[in-house]
Amino acid sequence: MERVCFTMRLKPERVDDYLAAHETVWPEMLDALRESGWSNYSLFVDPEAALVVGVVETDDFEGAIAAMNEHEVNARWQATMVGYFAEEAAPDSTMKRLTEYFHLH
Repeated sequence: MERVCFTMRLKPERVDDYLAAHETVWPEMLDALRESGWSNYSLFVDPEAALVVGVVETDDFEGAIAAMNEHEVNARWQATMVGYFAEEAAPDSTMKRLTEYFHLH
């Protein structure tokens, strides 16, 4: 199992809207994430920097992303999210993976 941390940039003026959109994540989206190998998944936000930080545990991060891309619900979810992000692309394609350099068990 690997633990992965990634970042994404929001439009500063859309941070509150983005957070509101995550108050109720569609049940079928949650199911798709689980089925695709996403576990112990958290999102954090630095509102002042308009920065989203994600942390997920998975057997294969690239495989988990590819599996999500096979779910129709992911395409619908990404379409609703695209307006919140700084880059004009599907948000799941803008994830910048960070390198873990220290971990205390």
